[in-house]
Amino acid sequence: MEIIHKIGRRKTAVARVYLSQGSGNITINDKDLNSYFPTKTLQYKVNQPFTLTDNVDSFDVNVNVFGGGTTGQAEAIRLALSRALCELDAEHRLTLKPEGLLTRDPRMVERKKFGQKKARKKFQFSKR
Repeated sequence: MEIIHKIGRRKTAVARVYLSQGSGNITINDKDLNSYFPTKTLQYKVNQPFTLTDNVDSFDVNVNVFGGGTTGQAEAIRLALSRALCELDAEHRLTLKPEGLLTRDPRMVERKKFGQKKARKKFQFSKR
């Protein structure tokens, strides 16, 4: 099996995933999964495509991720892993699609406008 390369995005985070046959090692920016994402919820989000398709310890994953926060990075990795597993076997699409793991979440932060306090919030107007 050759190395499968896929890209996942979430908010401003971009994850490039390289999937190869192996023993289940996940390396993110030259760090181990448990040291890069210390919380269990973020580790669960990264491992979710593997647990749903019963491929927990069958692939080695090398990830380059940048931008955004920790949750956005974890969800970008999850999307890229789901896309890679679908390219590997088309049957995985039937299990990942209903869970919503193959849809790119389009929500981004709205920009701040000139003359306003934030994106939607206005300055307070006091009438004296």
